[in-house]
Amino acid sequence: MQGVSTGVGYGLKYQARCISDVKADIDHTSFLTGTLSLKEETKYVHLIRLSSGGTELICEGLFSHPNEIWDLASCPFDQRIFSTVFSSGETYEAVVWQIPELYGQLSSPQLERIASLDSHTCKIKSVLWWPTGKHDKLVSIDEQNLFLWSLDTSKKTALVQSQESAGMLHSISGGAWDPHDFNFVSLASESSVQLWDLRTMKKTDSIEHSHVRNVEYNMKKRCMLVTAEDESGIHTWDLRKLKFPVSELPGHSHWTWTVKCNPEYQGLILSAGTDSAVNLWFTSLPSSDELTSDSFVGSPTRSTDPLLNSYSDYEDSVYGLAWSSREPWIFASLSYDGRVVVESIKPHLPEK
Repeated sequence: MQGVSTGVGYGLKYQARCISDVKADIDHTSFLTGTLSLKEETKYVHLIRLSSGGTELICEGLFSHPNEIWDLASCPFDQRIFSTVFSSGETYEAVVWQIPELYGQLSSPQLERIASLDSHTCKIKSVLWWPTGKHDKLVSIDEQNLFLWSLDTSKKTALVQSQESAGMLHSISGGAWDPHDFNFVSLASESSVQLWDLRTMKKTDSIEHSHVRNVEYNMKKRCMLVTAEDESGIHTWDLRKLKFPVSELPGHSHWTWTVKCNPEYQGLILSAGTDSAVNLWFTSLPSSDELTSDSFVGSPTRSTDPLLNSYSDYEDSVYGLAWSSREPWIFASLSYDGRVVVESIKPHLPEK
């Protein structure tokens, strides 16, 4: 279904790839995003909020940031804290930042550096926050290694608790933290998806699947992992039976870059790709009885007309997606040319 955009737009002016919902902001629907333009010496982090009427995106803060931002994630328990991964030439860094308390009254507020995640020797890909509530644990991922950190925001320190190599044969592109069992994370790589136990820092299982760009856990159903792949679309996997996916979606006409599962509505999935489109899907998963049946082998579910809507008024690849935790019928998308669009999916919500 091709949809005409009715979304609210905001321009960053410069190229960008990452956007994050500010989960800890319970009073506003707000997002953080950062730029990476090679042409401009100064990069920026934008704090933007949706107006109470839902008709305008307002810049609540504009903060200078060193170098090109490749990953950005908001702290789940403090709306002023977030992490970025950024580069300067071949050097990559990961830092936890804090927005100054009086940022609304300052003409050019400076971000406060809380801690540097500085034990990496390989190219850093992403930082994962403890999925919900206040906790001191962070995970950082580079192309070959997994780090577990203990973060103390009051003392402004981050200490490595443990680390492990994910193997020289794998080039890790990112990961996700299990929102149902906080002991586990999943890592995406060129040749597989790896499942890791943070208690032992050991790989417990893997999905042998090529060119996975992004992984995301189903927020409403345990043991379900969704993958976005370059050419083969979107698959959902039951972590108890990894030989075959339990459902599949066609994805995008070019690479499917990222997927996001809705935090409230079961079966709703957003995807974005290098075909300059955002797709809204509804996927029906097999029942528990079907999943445990021996007859359920190698036959992933294909929903009838699973595409609810396609948002296609972008002029560049779409790399960033974020659902709003506060209003789960709202999402933000970010295209490479620095255009943020916030949309409501209320017209497409399945009837209860």
